[in-house]
Amino acid sequence: MPNGTEFFFAQQISVIKSMRSGIHQLGGFLFLLLASCIAEATSLDQEQTVFQQALQQLQQQVQQRQLWQHQEWLNLLHYDRDRSSPSGYTSAVDDARFFNAAGGATDPAAELLATLSALYRRDISGNAHAQCRFVARSHWLQKQLSIDAATLPEVACPDYSEWYSMVKAQQATLIFPTYHLNSPSSMFGHTLLRLDHSADAEASNWLSFAVNFGANTSAEDNSLFYAFKGLTGGYPGIFIVSPYFKKIQEYNRIEKRDIWEYPLNLTPAEVDRMVTHLWELKEVNFDYYFFDENCSYRLLELLEVARPGTELTDEFGVTAIPIDTVKAIERAGMIESRHFRPARITELAALIEMLSDREQTLMQQLAADPAIIESAAFTHLSDERRARIIDTAYRYQRYQQSGEARSDEQARNSHRLLTLLNSYSGTVQNPTVTVPSRPELGHHSRRVSMSLGERNNERFTEVALRMAFHSLEDNEEGFLRGAQINMANVQLRVADSGKFRLQQLDVIDIFSLTPRTRFFKPMSWKVYTGLERQITDGKDRLTAHVTAGWGASYSVAEDGLFYALATGRLEHNKGFSTRRLEPAAGIDSGFLWHFGKSTARLTLSGERFLNNHYRTRISYAQNFVVARNHSIKLTVGHNRNRDDRYSQFDLAYRYHF
Repeated sequence: MPNGTEFFFAQQISVIKSMRSGIHQLGGFLFLLLASCIAEATSLDQEQTVFQQALQQLQQQVQQRQLWQHQEWLNLLHYDRDRSSPSGYTSAVDDARFFNAAGGATDPAAELLATLSALYRRDISGNAHAQCRFVARSHWLQKQLSIDAATLPEVACPDYSEWYSMVKAQQATLIFPTYHLNSPSSMFGHTLLRLDHSADAEASNWLSFAVNFGANTSAEDNSLFYAFKGLTGGYPGIFIVSPYFKKIQEYNRIEKRDIWEYPLNLTPAEVDRMVTHLWELKEVNFDYYFFDENCSYRLLELLEVARPGTELTDEFGVTAIPIDTVKAIERAGMIESRHFRPARITELAALIEMLSDREQTLMQQLAADPAIIESAAFTHLSDERRARIIDTAYRYQRYQQSGEARSDEQARNSHRLLTLLNSYSGTVQNPTVTVPSRPELGHHSRRVSMSLGERNNERFTEVALRMAFHSLEDNEEGFLRGAQINMANVQLRVADSGKFRLQQLDVIDIFSLTPRTRFFKPMSWKVYTGLERQITDGKDRLTAHVTAGWGASYSVAEDGLFYALATGRLEHNKGFSTRRLEPAAGIDSGFLWHFGKSTARLTLSGERFLNNHYRTRISYAQNFVVARNHSIKLTVGHNRNRDDRYSQFDLAYRYHF
């Protein structure tokens, strides 16, 4: 039996042998791990080399094909031709986040190559990757270059996937809310797009999404400041995608504007192309100008992206009036049908027209006091007539309360009327609304005219150009009756003596005549500013002025309109003996008649200045419509400017284009 010392050494030897065995095993494991890492690194290097080679080959294809000159690429980046740019192009997007290249805003080639490189980046993942941020560009490049998807990094895009599944559009509809003269941003109308889930599910329209482009304004800006900044590009423009029912509430109910809806014949694939591009434009700032690069122009760009090869924006180099863009889309063959959605006030007016005078009185009383239902005058009516009166009274009450906080008594009355209305649910019928002439059937926005005439015993020839939009005497088809919006109207006159001069320059000339009735009491108003000639102290002088008026108008028979406005005027006139700048108060009144294709207007107006200088005018004008964009206008008038009296007449041919 071994002694203790031998036993101890035997144990130590056994431990050492075990350690050696463990070291050998660990060494083998480390060797295998190191070999695996080396192999993996080699594989990654080889994979990276393959990706780099694939990218280089694609970049060579781009260079050889000069793919950045492709119109689809220019559309996706919103490039416009620009002679001052070295590349010949500048993007309308004013946001560095939209570009991958440092100079991408002015260099389509650099931006394409940078975008291609960004798609292959492996140091970025998730929502921040180019495949997630620029989906439409990514799809287009993969299609154009036949990119092998296996060479691209696998990227998850949860934000885009959630947004795309929420919109899930199959159909697109062009929306045109009609003219709204009381809002500077909407007096020419407006356009937006509706993205529908289905082409034939009418009920789903309320769940659709609206695509709207507009100025990103400040809540502190008033209407005058908004107009100035909108004209001069002081606001950025952005695309907003929001539920369509909110737009119906905004336009159809709050602003009391009728809406025209134009379903487009875009295929689901074309709609999808537009939707993916909209994701790229989310919260991206554009240049915005009220007259050209506005809501309507940007929607045309979207449709050009949706349907490659369609040219819609080329004709809008100076102005892009919303209804003109609707006409351009129609000429391109993209509109397949039309639908009129009347405003709440339009339906209410139709309901009131269906009531007799006695029933209208009952309706008005019922809207103020639901207890009227107990009166004999009401209970003696048939169920159908009672239901009609209650329905109209409820809508009229809601109209009166729109935009105001309701009192407890008003809320109780409204609830009681609604309860009564529900008891007649099987009897109430929707009103029959007369569908007006479609706005795209109206004359074009710009106008040129030539006229011959005589003023103050001097014959003249005149040429005039108006950039926009519609006068009271113009062909009213497709326009609001009693609405005038003229901007940038220039009149150049040559007298028989050979004298050439500027006769008139209207910067802005807006006239809103909305007739007052027993139930609706809107105000009529005008704003008019620019340069015009006035005979003062025996001389024909070019004066500068700002004129405004406020009053009322009333319907006369079916096609007549009488108006009377109190006016104020501030005029700069070198013929004034005391001060060159004088204020005045006056009146502007008249009759407007529509006789089928002809419109006549009789005007009586005048003003007295603070320096006791006064003017009076009486004139008669009649416009004869020859065709949609052609008319002949006759004007005769007599003026008295204190000691100066003279007459004028002219005959003009007018062409809208």
